[in-house]
Amino acid sequence: MSARPVKRSLTLRGHRTSVSLEDAFWHAFREIAAAEDKPLNVLAAEIDEKRGIEAGLASAIRVYILQYYKDRLLPAPASVTGGDGQAS
Repeated sequence: MSARPVKRSLTLRGHRTSVSLEDAFWHAFREIAAAEDKPLNVLAAEIDEKRGIEAGLASAIRVYILQYYKDRLLPAPASVTGGDGQAS
């Protein structure tokens, strides 16, 4: 796999755009889209809608991929509430 970013075209809500990601991220992005049963363009559009204006789309996709796998690998944090539902 190449460590250099590879530019590919995506269509977000009818608008063509290019995104540069490393091969490992493209592979993970396609894998996530398949697991979520969504076309890559649809998943990219969802990420684009949620990203802040200060983040580029490529960065937002990388963060999404990291968070996706992190959520699946790390156990959920222990509850901080007591038996009565109140915070300790």
